[in-house]
Amino acid sequence: MTTGPAATCVGQRRQFLWETGAGFTGLALAGLLEKDGFFGRAGAAAPAPPPVRRGAKACIFLYMYGGPSQMDLFDYKPELQKRDGQEIEIEIRRRSVQKQKLLGSKRTFRRHGESGLWISDALPHLAAHADELAVVKSLWADSFAHGSANLQMNTGRILQGHPALGSWLAYGLGSINENLPGFVVMLDPRGGPIPGAANWAAGFMPSAYQGTVFRSGGEALPALEPPAGVTRAMQRDGIDTLAALNRLHASARTATGDLAARIASYELAFQLQSSGPELLDLSAESPATLAAYGLFDRKGDHPLALGPAPFGRQCLVARRLVERGVRFVQIYSGGGHQQQNWDAHNGVEENLAIHCPEIDKPIAALLADLKARGLLDETLVVWGGEFGRQPVGQGANGGRDHNPKGFTYFLAGGGVRKGTSYGETDDLGHEAAVNRHHVRDLHATILHLMGLDPERLTFFYGGLDQKLTGVQPARPIAGILG
Repeated sequence: MTTGPAATCVGQRRQFLWETGAGFTGLALAGLLEKDGFFGRAGAAAPAPPPVRRGAKACIFLYMYGGPSQMDLFDYKPELQKRDGQEIEIEIRRRSVQKQKLLGSKRTFRRHGESGLWISDALPHLAAHADELAVVKSLWADSFAHGSANLQMNTGRILQGHPALGSWLAYGLGSINENLPGFVVMLDPRGGPIPGAANWAAGFMPSAYQGTVFRSGGEALPALEPPAGVTRAMQRDGIDTLAALNRLHASARTATGDLAARIASYELAFQLQSSGPELLDLSAESPATLAAYGLFDRKGDHPLALGPAPFGRQCLVARRLVERGVRFVQIYSGGGHQQQNWDAHNGVEENLAIHCPEIDKPIAALLADLKARGLLDETLVVWGGEFGRQPVGQGANGGRDHNPKGFTYFLAGGGVRKGTSYGETDDLGHEAAVNRHHVRDLHATILHLMGLDPERLTFFYGGLDQKLTGVQPARPIAGILG
């Protein structure tokens, strides 16, 4: 057994590798250090995630910020329709039981495809792809508030400081393409969700795993061109010199994860100068493809409506990202407050009229495009928000309040069981009743479909092997696995 100064040196090297290398196997930093022989010189292997079995290569998460109304889209409730206007006692917010009047849906539902999935007339284009969907109608979460509910859906916890789902996937799977981020976020032009960047932060992981935000207005990635008079060779030399100095600085210190992430970010920024413009240039796409995603469609009549073009462009960029090896892409529909997102307090019919046409055509095009290119089986598409809505009316305009007790998600591609309706809420659509699953089970399902074991994917922090799904039991939803 080695003791004394030699053991201290080995321990320092291992600590450095832990702080800077854990999970970096697919990032630019690890690639650079490995090519430079760094890991061999260090004499110790960095801790790594467990082995990855065969699964989907990428995930596109279509996030409906604000909480879409399940009983107006996918969760058809004849009993609710029949009892429209009746007064009942119902929990509106936690432990706040009130007398309220039931509000039946104004949408028309019918069965679609060979699977016969119920989908309302609010999503006619998506309904044509019913046989690709696995619809889970029995999810529940812990919080009635947007901020904590967004965090729980995106990070597994209701408090800030934990890694986002995309960070866990980037850590567990590594990157296929060192010239692009492993985790990309695209926000609605109307704004971002509550509580902002905590929804795509890396938490206690190295900051290289946080989401890279592509801007929704102007240049998606600013400053891709080098300064005047600076050649690419000059940039390469400067980055290499800076990285060497930073590694020298870090070699004698612990807790250098942020410095390692900075090295990786410099390298990634350099590579994006070449890969970014090509990625975002849609001129190579056919006019038929652009039209399918809704890029030529008008905005619509409502002053808050954007039409399908902004979300359609983001969906098309998402397809191009996963084609090029990006692991996780999250697109937010809805920003700002209330009717600017899916938060239908002030009228559910108006809310659906604003937002459903914005996403319907683009999502249908994304599914068709991925399938035509042979990418759907290896790309997991996830749709949903932070919670659902109440079956009772709110306000004079027929709004619906928040409801985390029962809501709907759908998944497509990536190994899901196609054309599946799984789980049920009660007769009114208020609470998950049959095959109930907490959102941690949804997270376990996503990890499983991506080839990762939700129990074994851990990151050591604070003296514990931390997991996305936390300390409570979580299991993949077997009923939707192909």
